[in-house]
Amino acid sequence: MIRRWLLLAVCAFTGGAIGWTFMPGNGLPWGLLLGVLLWQLLDGLALQRLLRWLRSEQSHETLLLMARAQPQLPGVWGEVADRVRRLLKKCDQQYGDSQSRLQEFLAALQASPNGVVLLDAQGRIEWCNQIAAQHFGFDAERDIQQHIANLVREPAFNAYLAQGDFSREVVIPGYFSTPARPVKLSVHASAYGDNRKLMLSRDITALEQAEAMRRDFVANVSHEIRTPLTVVAGFIETLQNLPLKKAERERYLALMAQQSQRMQSLVNDLLTLSRLEGSPLPGATEWVASTTLLAQCEQEAGALSSLLAPQGHCLTFEAEQACELAGNASEIRSAFSNLVNNAVRYTPENGVIAVSWTVLADGRGEFRVEDSGPGIAPQHLARLTERFYRVDRSRSRETGGTGLGLAIVKHVAQRHGAELKISSQLGRGSCFRMIFPAVRVRPLASA
Repeated sequence: MIRRWLLLAVCAFTGGAIGWTFMPGNGLPWGLLLGVLLWQLLDGLALQRLLRWLRSEQSHETLLLMARAQPQLPGVWGEVADRVRRLLKKCDQQYGDSQSRLQEFLAALQASPNGVVLLDAQGRIEWCNQIAAQHFGFDAERDIQQHIANLVREPAFNAYLAQGDFSREVVIPGYFSTPARPVKLSVHASAYGDNRKLMLSRDITALEQAEAMRRDFVANVSHEIRTPLTVVAGFIETLQNLPLKKAERERYLALMAQQSQRMQSLVNDLLTLSRLEGSPLPGATEWVASTTLLAQCEQEAGALSSLLAPQGHCLTFEAEQACELAGNASEIRSAFSNLVNNAVRYTPENGVIAVSWTVLADGRGEFRVEDSGPGIAPQHLARLTERFYRVDRSRSRETGGTGLGLAIVKHVAQRHGAELKISSQLGRGSCFRMIFPAVRVRPLASA
């Protein structure tokens, strides 16, 4: 401010001196007026440069360039320009910080395991992450500003958005859902701001499948237990109300014992599955000899064969190399027994069942059960390890199967890092193999 007034004084003095020099009488006032006009002209030019600089750029993206292009002005206008420059620099820094926070926030939403979609007041997409694009089939760049109803045509979803009641969620099929591989999405919207909406999507396919499996499991268990209970209850009522001969009574008691044994087997298998799913994974400190496992399987298979087939089966048990297996001995024995017993149950009389233990060239151990039974159709192979899944339900019940044996085998194999491989041909028999990793196999001599 002092420099501005000093410049006025200099201009006025210079003008007065010039007026006095050329017009000694009355030239002084005109000279002073000329000096003031000169000062106003210079001051106006500086103000004009300042205004032109302020009007040159408007966007936040170029604030820093604008601040660097500050004109060098004298006096008070130079101070104003300097203060404006510092204000612009501060605004640019704040804008950069807000942009960084915005990018961090969007990156966090992008890393979310759920789909996130931001809708404006008209229901158009403002932003979505990649998970949401996969859930709904969006293109994260092309579909911006597209109306959500034009992209998601599920009636239940459109009705959900139209009602505006976001206290609950809506379940709709995913974009890639097919009858063979259904995909279920849970979508929940929330209103915010000026009638905008935040929409969250979650893939609940696994939860839906688990719930369906739970319902099927309860239904199957109820059905499996109800049948023998009905038989036992009927025989008890008969024994209580009718006078029976000794032979008839003994036959009824034998049938009741058979059905009781069937229920006990079912309960034991259920407890085995529960224990497998709830216990920690087996370590590699407990070792069991392959010869011991095969001897136990041979004893059980012989007893079952004589019970189911009067003429028996041709059973062979062979171990090419005596080894030890690391893991839970009772679990491995249960898996081996289930494979051998299934072969005995489904192979006709005089059929051939070959059981072997082999150490492969890469050090892995293979337990193999091969039979000459009726075989299994290809469409059943993928579902054999499901609980209560049976290819022939009547045959399984006749032989005392519970439908849980291969499910137990699958769990034991997974817990020991082993592979369960099944191959079969109709009319030619089946082959079941459990292949254990090399770290769980060692020669018996080095034990």
